Amino acid sequence: MSPKEKAENLVEKFESLNSIKMSDDSRIEYPTARQCALIAVDEVLNALEEHRWQNRLIMDYWEEIKQEIKSL
Repeated sequence: MSPKEKAENLVEKFESLNSIKMSDDSRIEYPTARQCALIAVDEVLNALEEHRWQNRLIMDYWEEIKQEIKSL
């Protein structure tokens, strides 16, 4: 999956989440879903940072995803 496809996929997953306080037909608004996706990517990047020398290609992939989310 390309970084752009993964970025779109992550935002869509957060958009479709139902909150306990939301009605069944409600959706998280796009800006909130986008922010949640960025938080998730930051968590992945922070975990990978501890093993940077082993995971450079993986970190580059997730950095690209982060940039794609920001450009959505």
